[in-house]
Amino acid sequence: MGFLFAKSAKFDNLDGMNGEIADKPVLREKLFRMAAEQFGDFVKAVVDVEREIMAIGADLHADEEAILLERGSVQKNLWGVNIFPEKSGDERIVFNSMINIRPSQGNRSRGVEDPDIRLKIRQIVDKLIVG
Repeated sequence: MGFLFAKSAKFDNLDGMNGEIADKPVLREKLFRMAAEQFGDFVKAVVDVEREIMAIGADLHADEEAILLERGSVQKNLWGVNIFPEKSGDERIVFNSMINIRPSQGNRSRGVEDPDIRLKIRQIVDKLIVG
């Protein structure tokens, strides 16, 4: 097939958004290529902290969020991040997305203010990105 995902679902629609949903490990090499094609050194991702999957590779976090919502995710569980595949540890993930602004959930910034949610996101990203 040519994909480095053990299992993924490509998505695109008439609006031109594209990307992939990862629910099994993806090789970090794939993220390097995606980053080079889009933003240079990072890829946008939306992580579903309940289902432990993520959408990656779309131009906007909102596009990834919309696809996950269409496929059964619940908005309160979706968090936008930027993943820098060349980095490791705490530097790999930057919690910065407009979709994260949720005063009703106590999150009033583009970041992810709850340390437990940040930890869960890190665990999911670490599980889904290998190599």
